[in-house]
Amino acid sequence: MPNFDSAWKEALDVYFEPFMAFFFAEAHREIDWARGFEMLDKELQQITPESEEGRRVADKLVKVWRTNGQDEWVLVHVEVQSQQERDFGRRMFVYNYRLFDRYNRKVASFAILGDNRPGWRPNRFGYELWGTNVSIEFATAKPLDHAADEAALESNPNPFAVVVLAHLKTLETAHDDEARRVSEVRLVKRLCERGFRPEQIRQLYRLIDGMMDLPRPLAVSAWKEIDDFTRERNMPFITGSDIALREEGWAEGLANGLAQAREDLLRGIGELLDLRFGPSGRTLLSEIRPIEDLDLLRKILHGVKQADGPEALRRLWAKA
Repeated sequence: MPNFDSAWKEALDVYFEPFMAFFFAEAHREIDWARGFEMLDKELQQITPESEEGRRVADKLVKVWRTNGQDEWVLVHVEVQSQQERDFGRRMFVYNYRLFDRYNRKVASFAILGDNRPGWRPNRFGYELWGTNVSIEFATAKPLDHAADEAALESNPNPFAVVVLAHLKTLETAHDDEARRVSEVRLVKRLCERGFRPEQIRQLYRLIDGMMDLPRPLAVSAWKEIDDFTRERNMPFITGSDIALREEGWAEGLANGLAQAREDLLRGIGELLDLRFGPSGRTLLSEIRPIEDLDLLRKILHGVKQADGPEALRRLWAKA
């Protein structure tokens, strides 16, 4: 399963200026990069509509200075949307006006449409009522538009071109893990051949590896091939700490997946208990909740459908 959200979030943190140069060159030219910029992620969270607090997103709010001869700072709001969403334009509208209302500063909104549908290109939202017109039109870019010229991406000196190429290869290999492994290895080898500094390669490798998110055996195979390749050229960059971090990530992902599976089972059991046994069923759930064994919880879930009463169900976990 590709991990677009975290990879794009990290890419924007590390390569915000190259990102703007790659996708939005005109805006990039009007930002005074010599004055630096400030990430305002916590501030963006404060204006997120309550209904979207649990939504996994790759969005950024950045304070930048303009090169217009005035001492003026403005806000850059970036949304990365990796799948089609019906109300996307409305969400951009809501974020923009909330940011303007909070800071009383101009807000430029940019959207990266990272899905695989060429025709999905929302770039506005608005409405009219009795002579009142309210609307927003925002700038968009679609990585898919660069798919036809991979050679240009591979030769582009902007490091964000590598992120875009990794995104495209992840979409292209959605149903072929081995092809994705081959693509990851090729991408990283090309970084080495093009003379990127070791630290740059390590950073881009982490982004590529995180975005492509190979199954563990294939990820290990990719590591080994890349490591052999770089050692032959006396330029190894995969360290023991890199491998340890990835192992830690696997362990955390496995733990999170098991915890979510357990919660899903308990939710299903609770709904069935309530449906079949009413208040007495809800009492049973408090007895079932401490059970950690997923196989046993699955047996209980199926048992609820067949048991003729609470006592028959209790016998299921009493035997365990």
